[in-house]
Amino acid sequence: MGIIKEFKDFAVKGNAVDMAVGIIIGAAFGKIVSSVVNDIIMPPIGMLMGGTNFSDLFFALDSKTYDTLAAAKEAGAPYIAYGSFIQTVIDFVIIAFAIFMMIKGLNKLKRNEEEAPAAPAEPPQEQVLLAEIRDLLKK
Repeated sequence: MGIIKEFKDFAVKGNAVDMAVGIIIGAAFGKIVSSVVNDIIMPPIGMLMGGTNFSDLFFALDSKTYDTLAAAKEAGAPYIAYGSFIQTVIDFVIIAFAIFMMIKGLNKLKRNEEEAPAAPAEPPQEQVLLAEIRDLLKK
């Protein structure tokens, strides 16, 4: 029973749950960024490069010529799909930049909270009573 209790304590702790939520949100964010790159950013870049579709850029290692990456795959030819690599690198750069900006914003919020002066703590009850006695003695 001890190991089950330990596992339950671990799984229910805030850190494990927070990590799971972060992974799920990160995966969804990755899909959004991939869509932005594939559907919004890469088409204009490909158009500027003469109608090039980055996902079709490849180099066949068997010295034969294939019209498309799909044709090379179908023929079972060895290839290097550097276009997919370029898109993956662009995805990574955009995700890294977005996370950097998010962390930068969170750090700024933390700094603002730390800079806000804390309300002075109320004096202990004994000190309040002594001050009242002092004021009465002055009168």
